Amino acid sequence: MAYRYGNRYQMQLLPQRIEEYIAPDDPVRAYDAFVEALDLRELGITLDPHQVGNSEYHPLSMLKLLVYGYSYGIRSSRKLERATHHNLSFIWLTSGLKPDHKTIAEYRRRNKEALAQVLKQCARICIQLNLIEGNTLFLDGSKIRANASIKNTWTREKAQKALKHIDKRISDILTQCDSVDEAEEGTGSLVTMDKELKDQKILKSKVKGILKELEEEKQKSLNTTDPECTRINSLQGSHAGYNLQSTVDEKEGLILSIDVVSENNDLNQFASQINQANQILGKKCKTAVADSGYATTEELEKIDQQGIKVIVPSQRQARKGEPHEFAKERFTYDPKNDGYICPKGHKLTLSSTNKKNKTYIISDKKICLACLHYGICTRSKTGRTIARLLKEEVRQKLEAQYDEPSSQEIYKLRKQKSELPFGHIKRNLKVDSFLLRGLKGVRAEASILATCFDLVRMITLLGVPALVRELSTC
Repeated sequence: MAYRYGNRYQMQLLPQRIEEYIAPDDPVRAYDAFVEALDLRELGITLDPHQVGNSEYHPLSMLKLLVYGYSYGIRSSRKLERATHHNLSFIWLTSGLKPDHKTIAEYRRRNKEALAQVLKQCARICIQLNLIEGNTLFLDGSKIRANASIKNTWTREKAQKALKHIDKRISDILTQCDSVDEAEEGTGSLVTMDKELKDQKILKSKVKGILKELEEEKQKSLNTTDPECTRINSLQGSHAGYNLQSTVDEKEGLILSIDVVSENNDLNQFASQINQANQILGKKCKTAVADSGYATTEELEKIDQQGIKVIVPSQRQARKGEPHEFAKERFTYDPKNDGYICPKGHKLTLSSTNKKNKTYIISDKKICLACLHYGICTRSKTGRTIARLLKEEVRQKLEAQYDEPSSQEIYKLRKQKSELPFGHIKRNLKVDSFLLRGLKGVRAEASILATCFDLVRMITLLGVPALVRELSTC
Protein backbone atom coordinates (compact mmCIF):
# COMPACT_ATOMS: atom_id res chain seq x y z
CA MET A 1 0.00 0.00 0.00
CA ALA A 2 1.31 3.42 -0.94
CA TYR A 3 -0.64 5.34 1.72
CA ARG A 4 -1.87 4.92 5.23
CA TYR A 5 -5.55 5.46 5.73
CA GLY A 6 -7.41 6.14 8.97
CA ASN A 7 -10.78 4.64 9.82
CA ARG A 8 -12.85 6.46 12.38
CA TYR A 9 -15.38 3.60 12.42
CA GLN A 10 -12.79 1.03 13.48
CA MET A 11 -13.80 -0.42 16.84
CA GLN A 12 -11.15 -0.20 19.55
CA LEU A 13 -10.86 0.02 23.31
CA LEU A 14 -9.55 3.20 24.94
CA PRO A 15 -7.40 2.75 28.05
CA GLN A 16 -9.42 1.88 31.11
CA ARG A 17 -7.97 4.72 33.18
CA ILE A 18 -7.54 8.43 32.43
CA GLU A 19 -4.03 8.09 33.86
CA GLU A 20 -3.05 6.02 30.82
CA TYR A 21 -4.06 8.75 28.37
CA ILE A 22 -0.79 10.63 28.92
CA ALA A 23 2.80 9.42 28.42
CA PRO A 24 5.17 9.44 31.43
CA ASP A 25 7.31 12.22 29.90
CA ASP A 26 4.44 14.46 28.76
CA PRO A 27 4.97 18.11 29.92
CA VAL A 28 1.49 18.23 31.46
CA ARG A 29 2.79 16.00 34.26
CA ALA A 30 5.29 18.71 35.23
CA TYR A 31 2.52 21.32 35.46
CA ASP A 32 0.46 18.94 37.58
CA ALA A 33 3.39 18.25 39.92
CA PHE A 34 4.20 21.96 40.21
CA VAL A 35 0.70 22.97 41.32
CA GLU A 36 0.60 20.03 43.74
CA ALA A 37 3.83 21.37 45.29
CA LEU A 38 2.31 24.80 46.02
CA ASP A 39 1.25 25.79 49.53
CA LEU A 40 -2.39 26.81 49.15
CA ARG A 41 -2.53 28.31 52.63
CA GLU A 42 0.41 30.61 51.81
CA LEU A 43 -1.36 31.59 48.60
CA GLY A 44 -4.39 32.57 50.65
CA ILE A 45 -6.66 29.75 49.48
CA THR A 46 -8.39 27.93 52.33
CA LEU A 47 -9.78 24.41 52.01
CA ASP A 48 -12.85 23.40 53.99
CA PRO A 49 -14.04 19.86 53.21
CA HIS A 50 -16.93 20.31 55.67
CA GLN A 51 -18.42 23.45 54.15
CA VAL A 52 -22.16 23.35 53.57
CA GLY A 53 -23.99 24.14 50.36
CA ASN A 54 -23.45 23.04 46.79
CA SER A 55 -20.07 21.39 46.14
CA GLU A 56 -17.49 23.34 44.14
CA TYR A 57 -14.52 22.37 42.02
CA HIS A 58 -11.33 21.77 44.00
CA PRO A 59 -9.11 24.92 43.96
CA LEU A 60 -6.07 22.87 42.93
CA SER A 61 -7.83 21.54 39.83
CA MET A 62 -8.89 25.04 38.82
CA LEU A 63 -5.37 26.39 39.39
CA LYS A 64 -3.88 23.60 37.29
CA LEU A 65 -6.30 24.44 34.50
CA LEU A 66 -5.30 28.12 34.51
CA VAL A 67 -1.53 27.58 34.72
CA TYR A 68 -1.48 24.89 32.04
CA GLY A 69 -3.87 26.80 29.78
CA TYR A 70 -1.86 30.03 30.03
CA SER A 71 1.31 28.08 29.23
CA TYR A 72 -0.09 27.20 25.82
CA GLY A 73 -1.68 30.56 25.09
CA ILE A 74 -5.20 29.48 26.11
CA ARG A 75 -6.46 32.24 28.43
CA SER A 76 -10.10 32.67 27.46
CA SER A 77 -12.47 30.96 29.91
CA ARG A 78 -14.56 29.66 27.00
CA LYS A 79 -11.51 28.15 25.28
CA LEU A 80 -10.41 26.58 28.56
CA GLU A 81 -13.87 25.05 28.95
CA ARG A 82 -13.66 23.67 25.41
CA ALA A 83 -10.23 22.19 26.11
CA THR A 84 -11.54 20.19 29.08
CA HIS A 85 -13.96 18.47 26.69
CA HIS A 86 -11.71 17.81 23.69
CA ASN A 87 -8.02 17.96 24.71
CA LEU A 88 -6.66 14.77 26.30
CA SER A 89 -3.96 16.57 28.29
CA PHE A 90 -6.58 18.89 29.84
CA ILE A 91 -8.88 15.93 30.54
CA TRP A 92 -6.01 14.15 32.28
CA LEU A 93 -4.96 17.29 34.20
CA THR A 94 -8.46 17.92 35.60
CA SER A 95 -9.12 14.19 36.11
CA GLY A 96 -12.15 14.41 33.88
CA LEU A 97 -13.70 17.48 35.53
CA LYS A 98 -15.39 19.86 33.10
CA PRO A 99 -16.06 23.26 34.71
CA ASP A 100 -17.98 25.71 32.53
CA HIS A 101 -16.57 29.06 31.43
CA LYS A 102 -18.50 31.01 34.06
CA THR A 103 -16.99 28.90 36.84
CA ILE A 104 -13.48 29.36 35.42
CA ALA A 105 -13.90 33.12 35.04
CA GLU A 106 -15.36 33.43 38.54
CA TYR A 107 -12.50 31.43 40.09
CA ARG A 108 -9.96 33.70 38.38
CA ARG A 109 -11.84 36.81 39.50
CA ARG A 110 -12.22 35.72 43.15
CA ASN A 111 -8.61 34.56 43.57
CA LYS A 112 -6.63 37.49 42.11
CA GLU A 113 -4.50 37.93 45.26
CA ALA A 114 -3.73 34.20 45.41
CA LEU A 115 -2.77 34.01 41.74
CA ALA A 116 -0.45 37.01 42.18
CA GLN A 117 1.56 34.95 44.72
CA VAL A 118 2.10 31.90 42.50
CA LEU A 119 5.33 33.23 40.95
CA LYS A 120 6.79 33.91 44.40
CA GLN A 121 6.40 30.23 45.35
CA CYS A 122 7.68 29.16 41.92
CA ALA A 123 10.82 31.29 42.43
CA ARG A 124 11.41 29.77 45.86
CA ILE A 125 11.13 26.28 44.38
CA CYS A 126 13.72 27.31 41.75
CA ILE A 127 16.01 28.56 44.52
CA GLN A 128 15.57 25.25 46.35
CA LEU A 129 16.46 23.37 43.13
CA ASN A 130 19.55 25.60 42.70
CA LEU A 131 18.23 27.05 39.44
CA ILE A 132 18.28 30.61 40.81
CA GLU A 133 21.44 31.93 42.51
CA GLY A 134 20.49 35.55 43.02
CA ASN A 135 23.96 36.99 42.38
CA THR A 136 23.19 39.13 39.32
CA LEU A 137 19.67 40.40 38.56
CA PHE A 138 18.49 41.91 35.28
CA LEU A 139 15.52 44.29 35.33
CA ASP A 140 13.46 45.33 32.33
CA GLY A 141 9.98 46.61 31.51
CA SER A 142 7.50 46.12 28.69
CA LYS A 143 4.17 47.76 27.86
CA ILE A 144 1.02 45.62 27.54
CA ARG A 145 -2.42 46.87 26.58
CA ALA A 146 -5.16 47.01 29.18
CA ASN A 147 -8.64 45.58 28.67
CA ALA A 148 -9.87 49.10 27.92
CA SER A 149 -9.99 51.51 25.00
CA ILE A 150 -7.90 54.68 24.82
CA LYS A 151 -11.10 56.42 23.68
CA ASN A 152 -12.40 56.07 27.23
CA THR A 153 -9.39 57.92 28.66
CA TRP A 154 -10.34 61.40 29.89
CA THR A 155 -8.14 64.40 30.64
CA ARG A 156 -9.16 67.75 32.15
CA GLU A 157 -9.03 69.36 28.71
CA LYS A 158 -11.19 66.65 27.15
CA ALA A 159 -13.74 66.85 30.00
CA GLN A 160 -13.97 70.66 29.85
CA LYS A 161 -14.36 70.56 26.06
CA ALA A 162 -17.10 67.94 26.39
CA LEU A 163 -18.95 70.03 28.99
CA LYS A 164 -18.95 73.04 26.66
CA HIS A 165 -20.31 70.90 23.84
CA ILE A 166 -23.03 69.41 26.10
CA ASP A 167 -24.07 72.84 27.39
CA LYS A 168 -24.35 74.10 23.82
CA ARG A 169 -26.42 71.07 22.83
CA ILE A 170 -28.73 71.49 25.83
CA SER A 171 -29.19 75.15 24.92
CA ASP A 172 -30.00 74.18 21.31
CA ILE A 173 -32.54 71.59 22.43
CA LEU A 174 -34.30 74.05 24.75
CA THR A 175 -34.47 76.62 21.92
CA GLN A 176 -35.92 74.00 19.58
CA CYS A 177 -38.45 72.97 22.22
CA ASP A 178 -39.67 76.55 22.55
CA SER A 179 -40.00 76.85 18.75
CA VAL A 180 -41.87 73.56 18.43
CA ASP A 181 -44.08 74.41 21.39
CA GLU A 182 -45.18 77.63 19.73
CA ALA A 183 -45.71 76.09 16.30
CA GLU A 184 -47.23 72.72 17.22
CA GLU A 185 -48.81 73.10 20.62
CA GLY A 186 -50.67 70.01 21.76
CA THR A 187 -48.80 67.50 19.51
CA GLY A 188 -46.32 64.78 20.53
CA SER A 189 -43.32 66.24 18.69
CA LEU A 190 -41.51 67.12 21.92
CA VAL A 191 -41.08 63.50 23.09
CA THR A 192 -37.85 62.86 21.19
CA MET A 193 -36.35 66.18 22.28
CA ASP A 194 -37.25 65.54 25.92
CA LYS A 195 -35.50 62.17 25.78
CA GLU A 196 -32.35 63.67 24.22
CA LEU A 197 -32.39 66.49 26.78
CA LYS A 198 -32.53 63.93 29.58
CA ASP A 199 -29.63 61.95 28.03
CA GLN A 200 -27.53 65.09 27.70
CA LYS A 201 -28.09 66.00 31.35
CA ILE A 202 -27.10 62.49 32.44
CA LEU A 203 -23.95 62.71 30.29
CA LYS A 204 -23.15 66.12 31.77
CA SER A 205 -23.43 64.69 35.28
CA LYS A 206 -21.03 61.84 34.38
CA VAL A 207 -18.46 64.18 32.80
CA LYS A 208 -18.59 66.45 35.86
CA GLY A 209 -17.95 63.41 38.04
CA ILE A 210 -14.91 62.48 35.93
CA LEU A 211 -13.55 66.03 36.11
CA LYS A 212 -14.04 66.10 39.89
CA GLU A 213 -12.20 62.80 40.30
CA LEU A 214 -9.31 64.02 38.15
CA GLU A 215 -8.95 67.13 40.30
CA GLU A 216 -9.30 65.30 43.63
CA GLU A 217 -6.83 62.55 42.74
CA LYS A 218 -4.53 65.01 40.93
CA GLN A 219 -4.35 62.67 37.95
CA LYS A 220 -3.44 63.64 34.42
CA SER A 221 -5.90 61.20 32.90
CA LEU A 222 -8.59 58.69 33.86
CA ASN A 223 -9.95 55.73 31.93
CA THR A 224 -13.60 55.10 32.75
CA THR A 225 -13.37 51.40 31.78
CA ASP A 226 -10.27 50.62 33.85
CA PRO A 227 -9.46 53.56 36.17
CA GLU A 228 -6.10 52.03 37.24
CA CYS A 229 -4.55 51.76 33.77
CA THR A 230 -2.57 54.59 32.23
CA ARG A 231 -1.90 56.08 28.81
CA ILE A 232 0.91 54.13 27.19
CA ASN A 233 3.00 55.52 24.33
CA SER A 234 4.66 52.81 22.27
CA LEU A 235 5.75 51.97 18.73
CA GLN A 236 2.15 50.93 18.05
CA GLY A 237 0.89 54.37 19.07
CA SER A 238 -0.97 55.48 22.19
CA HIS A 239 -3.22 53.07 24.04
CA ALA A 240 -4.54 52.29 27.50
CA GLY A 241 -2.18 49.88 29.20
CA TYR A 242 0.18 48.86 31.97
CA ASN A 243 3.95 48.67 32.45
CA LEU A 244 5.09 45.09 33.12
CA GLN A 245 8.28 44.89 35.22
CA SER A 246 10.34 41.69 35.25
CA THR A 247 13.44 40.81 37.30
CA VAL A 248 15.44 37.89 35.90
CA ASP A 249 18.23 35.88 37.51
CA GLU A 250 21.47 35.47 35.56
CA LYS A 251 22.16 31.75 36.08
CA GLU A 252 19.39 30.17 33.98
CA GLY A 253 17.42 33.24 32.93
CA LEU A 254 14.49 32.45 35.22
CA ILE A 255 12.09 35.18 36.33
CA LEU A 256 12.54 35.90 40.02
CA SER A 257 9.81 38.51 40.46
CA ILE A 258 7.29 40.37 38.36
CA ASP A 259 5.14 43.43 38.91
CA VAL A 260 2.74 45.65 36.99
CA VAL A 261 2.63 49.43 37.48
CA SER A 262 0.49 52.26 36.11
CA GLU A 263 3.36 54.33 34.76
CA ASN A 264 4.37 55.12 31.20
CA ASN A 265 8.12 54.84 31.86
CA ASP A 266 10.62 52.99 34.10
CA LEU A 267 12.24 55.99 35.82
CA ASN A 268 10.83 55.33 39.30
CA GLN A 269 10.99 51.53 39.31
CA PHE A 270 14.60 50.44 39.84
CA ALA A 271 14.85 50.46 43.64
CA SER A 272 11.40 49.03 44.37
CA GLN A 273 11.74 46.17 41.86
CA ILE A 274 15.23 45.14 43.00
CA ASN A 275 14.14 45.29 46.66
CA GLN A 276 11.11 43.17 45.84
CA ALA A 277 13.34 40.55 44.18
CA ASN A 278 15.77 40.58 47.12
CA GLN A 279 12.87 39.98 49.49
CA ILE A 280 11.99 36.78 47.62
CA LEU A 281 15.66 35.75 47.59
CA GLY A 282 15.97 36.32 51.31
CA LYS A 283 19.29 38.08 50.72
CA LYS A 284 20.80 40.97 48.76
CA CYS A 285 21.97 40.34 45.23
CA LYS A 286 25.52 41.33 44.33
CA THR A 287 24.80 43.13 41.04
CA ALA A 288 21.71 44.83 39.61
CA VAL A 289 21.51 45.57 35.87
CA ALA A 290 19.05 47.59 33.78
CA ASP A 291 18.97 49.77 30.66
CA SER A 292 19.11 53.57 30.51
CA GLY A 293 15.34 53.84 30.94
CA TYR A 294 15.95 53.32 34.68
CA ALA A 295 18.72 55.92 34.90
CA THR A 296 17.50 58.13 37.72
CA THR A 297 20.30 59.01 40.13
CA GLU A 298 18.11 58.96 43.24
CA GLU A 299 16.64 55.53 42.39
CA LEU A 300 20.02 54.01 41.56
CA GLU A 301 21.56 55.46 44.72
CA LYS A 302 19.01 53.62 46.90
CA ILE A 303 20.41 50.31 45.66
CA ASP A 304 24.03 51.46 45.54
CA GLN A 305 23.85 52.43 49.23
CA GLN A 306 23.00 48.80 50.07
CA GLY A 307 26.37 47.65 48.78
CA ILE A 308 24.91 46.29 45.53
CA LYS A 309 26.84 47.04 42.35
CA VAL A 310 24.60 49.02 39.99
CA ILE A 311 25.22 48.65 36.24
CA VAL A 312 22.90 51.11 34.50
CA PRO A 313 24.05 53.47 31.73
CA SER A 314 23.04 57.12 31.90
CA GLN A 315 21.14 58.68 29.01
CA ARG A 316 24.43 60.21 27.81
CA GLN A 317 26.21 56.83 27.84
CA ALA A 318 23.32 55.14 26.06
CA ARG A 319 23.46 57.65 23.19
CA LYS A 320 27.11 56.82 22.48
CA GLY A 321 28.91 58.72 19.75
CA GLU A 322 31.04 61.83 20.19
CA PRO A 323 29.35 64.80 21.92
CA HIS A 324 29.13 67.98 19.82
CA GLU A 325 31.47 70.92 20.38
CA PHE A 326 29.35 72.67 23.02
CA ALA A 327 27.78 69.63 24.72
CA LYS A 328 27.73 69.59 28.52
CA GLU A 329 30.53 67.02 28.49
CA ARG A 330 32.81 69.64 26.91
CA PHE A 331 32.36 71.97 29.90
CA THR A 332 34.84 71.59 32.78
CA TYR A 333 33.55 71.72 36.35
CA ASP A 334 35.33 74.17 38.66
CA PRO A 335 34.83 72.84 42.23
CA LYS A 336 36.55 75.84 43.81
CA ASN A 337 34.03 78.33 42.45
CA ASP A 338 31.19 75.80 42.04
CA GLY A 339 30.84 76.66 38.36
CA TYR A 340 31.76 75.52 34.86
CA ILE A 341 34.37 76.64 32.35
CA CYS A 342 33.05 76.52 28.81
CA PRO A 343 35.09 75.12 25.86
CA LYS A 344 36.18 78.70 25.03
CA GLY A 345 37.47 79.37 28.54
CA HIS A 346 34.60 81.51 29.85
CA LYS A 347 33.45 80.99 33.46
CA LEU A 348 29.80 80.23 34.26
CA THR A 349 28.77 80.63 37.88
CA LEU A 350 25.85 79.44 40.04
CA SER A 351 22.74 81.50 39.38
CA SER A 352 19.90 79.55 41.07
CA THR A 353 18.79 76.18 42.47
CA ASN A 354 15.87 74.18 41.10
CA LYS A 355 14.54 72.35 44.17
CA LYS A 356 11.95 70.42 42.19
CA ASN A 357 14.53 68.83 39.86
CA LYS A 358 17.23 68.99 42.55
CA THR A 359 19.73 70.71 40.28
CA TYR A 360 21.99 73.74 40.27
CA ILE A 361 21.43 76.15 37.40
CA ILE A 362 24.75 77.55 36.23
CA SER A 363 24.89 80.32 33.60
CA ASP A 364 26.16 83.82 32.84
CA LYS A 365 24.00 85.99 30.58
CA LYS A 366 26.52 88.78 29.95
CA ILE A 367 29.35 86.48 28.87
CA CYS A 368 27.17 84.34 26.60
CA LEU A 369 25.48 87.22 24.76
CA ALA A 370 28.86 88.80 24.03
CA CYS A 371 30.48 85.52 22.94
CA LEU A 372 31.34 84.95 19.27
CA HIS A 373 29.69 81.51 19.45
CA TYR A 374 26.34 82.81 20.63
CA GLY A 375 23.76 81.24 18.33
CA ILE A 376 25.76 78.02 18.07
CA CYS A 377 26.29 77.15 21.72
CA THR A 378 22.88 78.57 22.68
CA ARG A 379 20.18 80.87 21.32
CA SER A 380 18.63 81.64 24.69
CA LYS A 381 18.43 85.32 25.68
CA THR A 382 19.45 84.32 29.20
CA GLY A 383 22.62 82.65 27.97
CA ARG A 384 23.83 79.05 28.13
CA THR A 385 22.42 77.13 31.09
CA ILE A 386 24.14 74.10 32.59
CA ALA A 387 22.20 72.01 35.08
CA ARG A 388 24.23 70.18 37.71
CA LEU A 389 22.56 67.62 39.99
CA LEU A 390 22.82 68.11 43.72
CA LYS A 391 24.09 64.51 43.69
CA GLU A 392 26.33 64.93 40.65
CA GLU A 393 29.16 63.01 42.33
CA VAL A 394 26.87 59.98 42.72
CA ARG A 395 25.91 60.14 39.04
CA GLN A 396 29.57 60.33 38.01
CA LYS A 397 30.40 57.36 40.24
CA LEU A 398 27.63 55.26 38.67
CA GLU A 399 28.73 56.24 35.16
CA ALA A 400 32.32 55.24 35.94
CA GLN A 401 31.02 51.97 37.41
CA TYR A 402 29.15 51.21 34.20
CA ASP A 403 32.27 51.88 32.08
CA GLU A 404 34.36 49.27 33.94
CA PRO A 405 35.35 46.31 31.68
CA SER A 406 33.81 43.78 34.11
CA SER A 407 30.55 45.74 34.08
CA GLN A 408 30.50 45.78 30.28
CA GLU A 409 30.84 41.99 30.19
CA ILE A 410 27.81 41.64 32.47
CA TYR A 411 25.80 44.28 30.60
CA LYS A 412 26.26 42.36 27.32
CA LEU A 413 24.05 39.61 28.81
CA ARG A 414 21.18 42.02 29.52
CA LYS A 415 19.21 41.55 26.30
CA GLN A 416 19.32 37.77 26.24
CA LYS A 417 18.40 37.52 29.92
CA SER A 418 15.80 40.23 30.49
CA GLU A 419 14.14 40.46 27.07
CA LEU A 420 13.69 36.73 26.41
CA PRO A 421 10.74 36.37 28.85
CA PHE A 422 8.87 39.22 27.14
CA GLY A 423 9.47 37.60 23.77
CA HIS A 424 8.05 34.31 25.04
CA ILE A 425 5.01 35.95 26.63
CA LYS A 426 4.18 38.24 23.71
CA ARG A 427 5.12 36.05 20.75
CA ASN A 428 4.84 32.42 21.84
CA LEU A 429 1.86 32.89 24.16
CA LYS A 430 0.44 35.67 21.93
CA VAL A 431 -0.34 37.96 24.87
CA ASP A 432 -1.07 41.39 23.37
CA SER A 433 -3.36 42.57 26.18
CA PHE A 434 -4.52 41.65 29.66
CA LEU A 435 -7.93 40.04 30.11
CA LEU A 436 -8.57 41.26 33.65
CA ARG A 437 -8.96 44.88 34.76
CA GLY A 438 -7.41 46.78 37.65
CA LEU A 439 -3.96 46.35 39.18
CA LYS A 440 -4.97 43.28 41.20
CA GLY A 441 -6.26 41.57 38.09
CA VAL A 442 -3.30 42.33 35.82
CA ARG A 443 -0.80 41.41 38.56
CA ALA A 444 -2.54 38.04 38.90
CA GLU A 445 -2.25 37.46 35.15
CA ALA A 446 1.38 38.65 35.09
CA SER A 447 2.24 36.21 37.88
CA ILE A 448 0.72 33.27 35.99
CA LEU A 449 2.43 34.27 32.72
CA ALA A 450 5.83 34.57 34.43
CA THR A 451 5.29 31.20 36.12
CA CYS A 452 4.54 29.68 32.70
CA PHE A 453 7.86 30.97 31.38
CA ASP A 454 9.77 29.58 34.37
CA LEU A 455 8.09 26.17 34.04
CA VAL A 456 9.01 25.95 30.36
CA ARG A 457 12.63 26.74 31.26
CA MET A 458 12.61 24.20 34.11
CA ILE A 459 11.29 21.48 31.77
CA THR A 460 14.01 22.35 29.23
CA LEU A 461 16.75 22.27 31.87
CA LEU A 462 15.73 19.18 33.85
CA GLY A 463 13.35 17.21 31.66
CA VAL A 464 9.85 16.17 32.69
CA PRO A 465 10.57 12.97 34.71
CA ALA A 466 13.41 14.59 36.69
CA LEU A 467 11.42 17.74 37.35
CA VAL A 468 8.40 15.75 38.56
CA ARG A 469 10.67 13.85 40.96
CA GLU A 470 12.23 17.05 42.27
CA LEU A 471 8.83 18.76 42.72
CA SER A 472 7.50 15.78 44.66
CA THR A 473 10.15 16.41 47.33
CA CYS A 474 9.56 20.19 47.61
